[in-house]
Amino acid sequence: MLKSKTAIEFKVADLSLAEAGRHQIRLAENEMPGLMALRQEFAAAQPLKGARIA
Repeated sequence: MLKSKTAIEFKVADLSLAEAGRHQIRLAENEMPGLMALRQEFAAAQPLKGARIA
């Protein structure tokens, strides 16, 4: 397992894609206010915690 700056454990197939992922998140934050509202609403509940997304 790798540790991020927030000390959350995670598994990644290719860590070199991290910056591109951060860019996509920043883009969504600016251009998708509805999605970011959902992110804020469900952040504490973490309804997908433990889900495997393929």
